[in-house]
Amino acid sequence: MSDWKGRHAPGLADIEELADQARASLPEPFASAAAGVAVQVVDFAPDDILAELGIEDPFELTGLYQGVPLTQKSLFDSPGQPDVIWMFRAAILDEWLARGDVTLDHLITHIYVHELAHHLGWSDEDIARIDRWWE
Repeated sequence: MSDWKGRHAPGLADIEELADQARASLPEPFASAAAGVAVQVVDFAPDDILAELGIEDPFELTGLYQGVPLTQKSLFDSPGQPDVIWMFRAAILDEWLARGDVTLDHLITHIYVHELAHHLGWSDEDIARIDRWWE
């Protein structure tokens, strides 16, 4: 049996650091597009977000893009809320443990890039054609 004394699950700051590493590894033009998107890490999606998405189990949502996709932005738009990629730590850790076949940094990179793709204006269907993650 492994000695777990003194070990802790990755915290919010750890998840944020891995998301920042994912952002730093992006090639252009994606790196420029990602520069204006904040990353917010919390344990679970807030209840209002879950209700808006029709999700009952907070473990089902690992990440979320909140903002106006670049394909819908206009110079004439009045400034609003900043674009944010939400990362939900408990749900991410739950998926990571359930999978057992992927490193945590790889999973977080996948989630981050998926949500960034929404910022770029891609739909879930567009992303699924390129990213066959579930296979």
